[in-house]
Amino acid sequence: MNSGDYAYVWQADDWPHWRYDLAKLAEPLAEASRAQGLLAGRLADVGMLLRDQASLVALTDDVVKTSEIEGEQLNVASVRSSIARRLGVDIGALAPVDRHVEGVVEMVLDATANSLAPVTRERLLGWHAALFPTGYAGLSRINVGGWRDDASGPMQVVSGPIGRQRVHFEAPPADRLEAEMRRFLDWINGSVKEPPLIRAALGHLWFVTLHPFDDGNGRVARAIGDLLLARADGSPQRFYSLSAQIQRERKAYYDILERTQKRSMDITEWFAWFLDALRRAIDQAQFTLDTVLAKAGFWRHWATTPFNERQIKLLNKLLDGFEGKLTSGKWAAIAKCSSDTALRDINDLLTRGVLRKAEGGGRSTSYELNALPK
Repeated sequence: MNSGDYAYVWQADDWPHWRYDLAKLAEPLAEASRAQGLLAGRLADVGMLLRDQASLVALTDDVVKTSEIEGEQLNVASVRSSIARRLGVDIGALAPVDRHVEGVVEMVLDATANSLAPVTRERLLGWHAALFPTGYAGLSRINVGGWRDDASGPMQVVSGPIGRQRVHFEAPPADRLEAEMRRFLDWINGSVKEPPLIRAALGHLWFVTLHPFDDGNGRVARAIGDLLLARADGSPQRFYSLSAQIQRERKAYYDILERTQKRSMDITEWFAWFLDALRRAIDQAQFTLDTVLAKAGFWRHWATTPFNERQIKLLNKLLDGFEGKLTSGKWAAIAKCSSDTALRDINDLLTRGVLRKAEGGGRSTSYELNALPK
């Protein structure tokens, strides 16, 4: 068949013999590898404690954003607490964690920390069960003990209101899944023929094209991509989040997936997009590392100064990148204290030179961190 003779790539006569033009990918491969090297070199110069903090930020971002891509909002503090507890990173008081947050964290950490372990049917089913601990996706009962069965019709990716829905993709029928998943697992556990970063991009695409579950396919596909990236990095620690970059470029991500899944077995364009997004994700990690180092420097500078718990909590929020302007009202709300107590906390920090009044405050005075002396 020619690409015009079928609707989806899995219907091609040469499925799944993926093809790509390595010459066209030489530059994006080199750029992504260079970004990896720069980040690794910088991380080698910081201590283990700061690397753990940087990894905690990246993993938190990964868990939150892989769910956000699917329209699901997780509590950031709960995710951070769950990861910190599992990694043994001290972040002070831990936030409450629910079963759903724990499930996503379990999947992401298993994919990255145990990246060298074989990817088996049982492991994937375990990830899926962790994502859906109640057996429900929203109000819909789903199968978490096996592949989908298409009892309600073909597995389709759709958008738009009921009655005017647009079908972006239809996955292979359920009766092909056993054979298809066996072939996929044989590939992912077999000898490596592709460059490691190409392999990560292919694993992500191949799994999401098979769409073997009733729900959660995107999150599992991104976990598989992370597993293969961890193998490519040669490290179980994560310092960048591709899922966060995909969330920032969500429309482009879905557009390139749809184009790739409706074309021929030549997927050079998908690889180029993936590698460019990966480079941007690694570049973003440099800013994350800047924040971690700045936070460490701040607390090192003020190490001999006593702060109360409310002050420590709000200062950490400012150091982590507080969104909007910090007013005394927001301080009181976040610290769960009276307005008078909030003002006393703030005035104390103003007196010590930890905070300063922000310029152009308007009707309500706001506060920001003072620059550390050089």
